[in-house]
Amino acid sequence: MLRQNLFGMSIHALKMGQAIDHLRRCVRETPYDCRYVVTPNVDHTVLLQTHRGLRDAYSQADLVLADGHPLVWVSRILGRPLPERVAGSDLVPSLFQAIPANEKLRIFLLGAAPGVAERAAQNIARQWPHIQTVGVDSPPLGFERNPAENARIIDKIGHAKPDVLIVGLGAPKQECWIHQHRSQILAKTALCVGATIDFLAGEKTRAPRWMQRVGLEWFYRMCSEPKRLMRRYAKDAWIFPQLVWRQWREQRMSANHPSR
Repeated sequence: MLRQNLFGMSIHALKMGQAIDHLRRCVRETPYDCRYVVTPNVDHTVLLQTHRGLRDAYSQADLVLADGHPLVWVSRILGRPLPERVAGSDLVPSLFQAIPANEKLRIFLLGAAPGVAERAAQNIARQWPHIQTVGVDSPPLGFERNPAENARIIDKIGHAKPDVLIVGLGAPKQECWIHQHRSQILAKTALCVGATIDFLAGEKTRAPRWMQRVGLEWFYRMCSEPKRLMRRYAKDAWIFPQLVWRQWREQRMSANHPSR
């Protein structure tokens, strides 16, 4: 699969349908060795520059998919084009939709506030009856630093043996946790997809389709949760253009002075 090297990440140049085909092959053919998928956006890109654990998690991910129109736009400006945005919040329902009704898909929902994953499971059962939720868990704050709590969660997943572990713990916690414990997790694949469980439960709402198409979903989310997101987006708006400028300059220098 073609990859594009951008901002310290090796991003797969895949469309949504190609990513879904890959995941379906993993579910059919892969043993329970927990390959995992990460979906970088601008915020993840900024975090990755200074977060060693996130860089390590990205370096060993099975798929790295661009979840953010700015990444796609900039990739084309830099001459390393990505075909389209593959958002984590679209990836999960698209996977469910791609599974034929005569097949079963076993999933485990890890993350979100207490009770939210249960509501998500109910909505999934109504919309996709052939998708079987075999477990849910809402870990307490700080669980990742508690060995006993980590063991409990890993054991619970192990008893359920899902095809797909859907992880909604937020970045960089979800990526780092999966990377750290992947050898112990009995799931065929894990999807690190942020607020997707909240969306499936109806706890949070996606931006209107027209805002998603023109790259304004970030603005809708910021208006929905200004206290939590405004500072983050302000920081990203300051740092991300600097990263773009730095990569463009490095590419120009490399082109003008190729190694011999």
